[in-house]
Amino acid sequence: MIPLRIHMTRTLTLGLPLVGSQVAQMLIGLTDTLMLGRYSVPALAAGTLGATFFFTLFLLTSGFAYGIIGLSSDAAGRGDERGVRRAARMGLWLAVLAGLAAMPIMFLSGPILTALGQPADVVIQAEAYLRIVALGLVPALFTVTIRSHLSALERTRIVLWVTLAGVALNVGLNAILIFGAGPFPELGVRGAAWASVGVNVAMGAMLALYAARGPGMARWELFRNPLRPDWQAFGQVFRLGWPIGLTHVSESGLFAASALMMGNLGTRELAAHGIAIQIAGATFMVHLGLSQAATVRVGRYAGQGDRGGLRDAAVAAFALSGIAVALAMALYWFAGGTMVGAFLDPGDPQAATILSLGVGLLLVAGLFQLVDAGQVMALGCLRGLQDTKRPMIYAVLAYWGCGIPVSYLFGFHTALGAYGVWLGLCVGLAVAAILLTVRFWRLVADRDARPIRLGSV
Repeated sequence: MIPLRIHMTRTLTLGLPLVGSQVAQMLIGLTDTLMLGRYSVPALAAGTLGATFFFTLFLLTSGFAYGIIGLSSDAAGRGDERGVRRAARMGLWLAVLAGLAAMPIMFLSGPILTALGQPADVVIQAEAYLRIVALGLVPALFTVTIRSHLSALERTRIVLWVTLAGVALNVGLNAILIFGAGPFPELGVRGAAWASVGVNVAMGAMLALYAARGPGMARWELFRNPLRPDWQAFGQVFRLGWPIGLTHVSESGLFAASALMMGNLGTRELAAHGIAIQIAGATFMVHLGLSQAATVRVGRYAGQGDRGGLRDAAVAAFALSGIAVALAMALYWFAGGTMVGAFLDPGDPQAATILSLGVGLLLVAGLFQLVDAGQVMALGCLRGLQDTKRPMIYAVLAYWGCGIPVSYLFGFHTALGAYGVWLGLCVGLAVAAILLTVRFWRLVADRDARPIRLGSV
């Protein structure tokens, strides 16, 4: 029996590069925001609106990419190299098909954004942005699918290095294409779109090259017979993937709704919310990376039929996430003022009010972080068992059936205001965490009573 500390060490070894790659992915979006902000406020508004539209479609269509992690980890645990290849190949098929299906929505985004009440001048630029960045959706989905394949094979360091290279490339391309340099004209928000397309293509190419020719990767023959259909594997990846996409969108919708509610409460509340949610989002990347590591390790033990290892791998992942929560709580409570203040101009007459609100929200974020970590870790472990449909139902019920109504009730029908909105988020995430965690341990207990029979490709 492997000691728990060894399980924790192995999860950290696998998970830390994934944490780093998630943070680096955030930096790509942050550099877009900073550089468009330096170009012009209208360009920033259009870029933000367009990027949000793109990201929503990306979340919806990326479920197939994440669905292969559990399948490939299970197959790798059984030593089934062909099964790994079949899952990844059909994941790539579905990623490409989903991206092609979503592209027309971006080309026709103008009327949609207008119907959503966005200003006409912003819609014109946002639509121009989306018609260009649409060309990057398939490369972005291709990239995340290869990343999932490599993660399932525990090749996570290359994922980190390629994502960091993407950050550097994005800065360089933005500088050239947004502002203009040498033979390149000044393109503004359209330049940011072309930079995003270039970064997605480059990252996908680098990861694909490693997956095909990297050390020890030839045995998996990822690109062998790439056009050969495999309808059994196709159907299994589809069944696992579409609920993951809807789960991602439902959670994203919860936070989008909270931002709208904050905007209705007031500009200062929305500003404080924006700052606090960025801070909380940065620390959440730790749990997201550990969750992906949990998917891989639980899937490996499930494939091997090792019930004890499966349980210990899950406990180790939850324990590491709990330690990260404790550290984040201490950071929020003892350094909240410093972190929020870094986003504010001390000379702004509203800075003191926003600072006070932001620090208060970070105090609530301690509880927020605990339940958010719980739900994402449970989701990761369930995906390792190839269980995605019931978790999707739980997530939608918790986020939309509970979180949003409670946020509205606490925010607008009590004296809590902005704090009430965040407490409502905590309630929704807590319900999801409880339902998903209970679901996982019940499945594990059920597998203790009978042989593990996971779907095989």
